Amino acid sequence: SIFAQYIYIVLNNNSNRIMDILILCHGNICRSPMAEGLLISKIKAKNIDCSVDSAGFEPYHLDDAPDRRAVKTMKNHGLDISKYRARLFSTRDFDAFDKIYVMDDNNYRNAIDFARNKEDDQKVDYIMNTVYKGKNVNVPDPYYGGDDGFENVYKMLDLACDKIVESLSKY
Repeated sequence: SIFAQYIYIVLNNNSNRIMDILILCHGNICRSPMAEGLLISKIKAKNIDCSVDSAGFEPYHLDDAPDRRAVKTMKNHGLDISKYRARLFSTRDFDAFDKIYVMDDNNYRNAIDFARNKEDDQKVDYIMNTVYKGKNVNVPDPYYGGDDGFENVYKMLDLACDKIVESLSKY
């Protein structure tokens, strides 16, 4: 359940942790679990103490595994995200996470709508701003396309996750 996930996050919040990062997309079955898998892999490789999670805004995929094409794309790159499960974003996530990355304009507006104050607002940013500062580049939703769209999203998120890890390495 979402409440159980929240309690897990709160109870496992390590004060030595550099950062807690949440990644958001529409349904939490394509882009955000791909970014979560990539980022977790990269921070583990660098032995960085950072937590990563993902969530979405729409309930129609709640508790579903990632889209089979996202799983396949990630597997082609040596990463397994098949055990991830979609969950909904909540206002409580502002308390549990230091940074919240979104995939596109709609996700940004949705996250800001949940924000309670300026502090919450400041936690939200486009994931591609890590690569293209201040450009608010959208990561396209590959759901209604073919395998090529998922590979394109992988390449974009791989670049962004490299930049996130680079910034975390400075702590």
